[in-house]
Amino acid sequence: MRKVAQLSILSLALCTVAVFSIALPLRAQTAEKRGAFEITSLLGRKLYAQPDDAAIIAARKKLAADPKNVGLFLALSQAEANRRQYREAIATCDRGLKFHPKSADLYIERGHRELGLREFHAAQRDLAHAVALNPKKIDAFYHLALSHYFQGQFAAAAADFRKARALARSSDSFIDCSNWLYVSLRRAGRPAAAARVLKRVTPQMKNTGPHILFYLHLIRFYQGVISERAVLPSKPANPNDTEAELAFDTVAYGVGNWHLYNHQPKRALALFRQVVAGSAWNAWGFIGSEVELSRSGPHAQM
Repeated sequence: MRKVAQLSILSLALCTVAVFSIALPLRAQTAEKRGAFEITSLLGRKLYAQPDDAAIIAARKKLAADPKNVGLFLALSQAEANRRQYREAIATCDRGLKFHPKSADLYIERGHRELGLREFHAAQRDLAHAVALNPKKIDAFYHLALSHYFQGQFAAAAADFRKARALARSSDSFIDCSNWLYVSLRRAGRPAAAARVLKRVTPQMKNTGPHILFYLHLIRFYQGVISERAVLPSKPANPNDTEAELAFDTVAYGVGNWHLYNHQPKRALALFRQVVAGSAWNAWGFIGSEVELSRSGPHAQM
């Protein structure tokens, strides 16, 4: 969910032609000033945060003025995570939990960031505890399901995505949970149950949040309404375009996963390799692609 060469900004500016392996991509990590080291990926690539921004600085000041406020701990953690400062976000949650040991929201937030650091077992523990503290939290079940999914526990993932979907109060949440429930059932070898999930996403159902459009498009692809060519966005030309990369990673992973459970591993692995060449290492599609490539062995990573 281990070493890699590092190039300076100057050397990148001078390089006009370079060939990189998965462990050494030329993307947004080097296109802007880099923050602290966060993790070494499952494929041996070193992954970094982005530097502090105004939102982090403001969140720190607010928390310093009210140092026991659970909402301010959450706000700082989320601001740090927005800059891929996942270790820092977890440390913020740790501090908050000393004051609020029964805060389901802090356990959800910490579990979410542990997933991003590929600490799937730790995330599973925290998110299961969040569910025990408050079984009405959709995010607790959703992220707990992801912790199972990334560990290859697809039946358990499907069970928790189903619980999350039952708590959905908007079409966006329903679409999001349905996407992951469908793919979990497919990976669990239950195609008939997965087909029933698709039937509940009707042609009339629409998204409101822009990120959910990625999942709705994937569901339409699974339903056979749109083609692979139509659903796949272009690979981002600008390495700093986070939104474009998120769209590409989400959909490319979903399409690659579809090829995987439809017994077309060569096409699946090709798409996964494209995803992990990017810089949005905290995206679910990136993590999923990385997990699959690591499971498939060194030959699949070439």
